This record gives sequence, C-alpha cells and structure tokens, in this order.
Amino acid sequence: MAAQKERAAEELAGKVALVTGASRNIGRAIALALAEAGATVAVNARSAKADADAVADEIRAAGGKAEVYVADIADSKAVDAMVGDLVKRHGKVDILVLNASIRKETAFIDMSYEEWRSLLSITLDGSFFCTKACLPSMIAAGGGSIVTLGGMTALSGAKRRVHGSVGKHGLWGFTRALAKELGEHNINVNCVAPGQMDTARAAGRSERAPVTNVPMGRRSSPEEVAGLVRYLCTPAARMVSGQLIYVDGGQQQF
Repeated sequence: MAAQKERAAEELAGKVALVTGASRNIGRAIALALAEAGATVAVNARSAKADADAVADEIRAAGGKAEVYVADIADSKAVDAMVGDLVKRHGKVDILVLNASIRKETAFIDMSYEEWRSLLSITLDGSFFCTKACLPSMIAAGGGSIVTLGGMTALSGAKRRVHGSVGKHGLWGFTRALAKELGEHNINVNCVAPGQMDTARAAGRSERAPVTNVPMGRRSSPEEVAGLVRYLCTPAARMVSGQLIYVDGGQQQF
C-alpha cells in the first residue's frame, strides 16, 4: 500500500496546478487529488478565503504543497495578478482546472440580464481569462493540461437553467476548439461532466431531488470526478484530448 501511494505521488511530481473554485465540493476534491499525485496546487476561491485556507491546510497536513489565491476569475486584472504571482513563485503553470461556476435556477421569463451575465462571466469569460493567462507558461514549459468542468445540461438542457445550459454548452465548444488548436504545443484539453452529485450543496437542499435514471443507482461523489480529472492531467492521458467525459453512472441519454 505504501509503495502504491508513493507511485501515485510521483504522477504529477514537479507540476504546478491552478484549480478555480476549489474551496469546496468538486473543486476541493480535485485540489486534493492533484496534490496527492505530487502537484503544487493553487487553491482559488472568489471570496471564501476561510474555506480555501482549510483546503490548503488539508493538503499540507497530508504532506502536499498548496497556496491560496482569492480572486474573481471574471475579473481579467485579478486573474493576471493571480497567474503572474504563481508563475513568479514557481516558474510555470502546468495544469489548469476550470471548475469555478455558480448555480442558479430561474425561469427564463423572470431572468434578468444581470443574472444571465453573472453566470456567463464566470463560466465563459473566466475560462477565457484564466486560459489566456496560463497559456504562455504552458507553451514555454513544453506542454500542459487543461480540464473544464461541464455538466449534463450542456447537451440536454434543463428547465430554469437556460443560462447554465448555455454556459456549459459554450464551455464544451471552448474545450473542443482549444484541443485542436493547442495539440501542437503538447497541451491536452478535455471536459469532465458530472451527473447527479453528492455534495454539500445538494445535501443542504430542503427538498433533495431523488436519484433518477441512474443505472448505477446512486449519485457520483466529488472524489470520483476528481479521480478522472487527475488522470487526464497525467502523462498517461497525454493522447486523450478534445473529449467530453461523463461521470454520471450511465445516465446520459444524448
């Protein structure tokens, strides 16, 4: 068992990873998984510094390396400052995980332009800003990995989530196009789409939706999503690029 853990810690040894929205749930699990594989992890949060600090402390307690960056990824200047500091401290960014998002449910007829923009500014503008900021370092280092976090509604659509469906569908197009453009730089780009999840957010709902249409009969865990993200960032997955991969127990019906 010890030898297995030691090998796992070598998968991403020497790599530097930035995980957006990493203060809780899936983002937290991804940060922990990448750190366990040997990467130095930049734990990003928009405002939840205490939660981000707790994730970094958890990584350090397990023997890993982590730093906390509080920055709104919808703010290009904040992103440039964050990535600039990360590159200054470590010389590069090898891995970018675009996990940050907000989840709102509003009937389209009641949706304000401000709510529409607040979601898309994080999902799409934030992905643009972060990728633009990290790319020069990845190219200079000879390669890297970018993973976006999509969702099932990107292709299926969902009532009261028009803005969310548009954002995630756009993120899939972003992923696919970047994979074609960045392959020549040895950068693989993939999208991971979680299905029904067991998260703190789901557990906190007063009326939690039942598990439906999942052949495996249960929700996915953040750790299961994180395991796939981790794999996609390792050398073993170098030729896996431009893919949309679901972690949903077989639920997708597209």
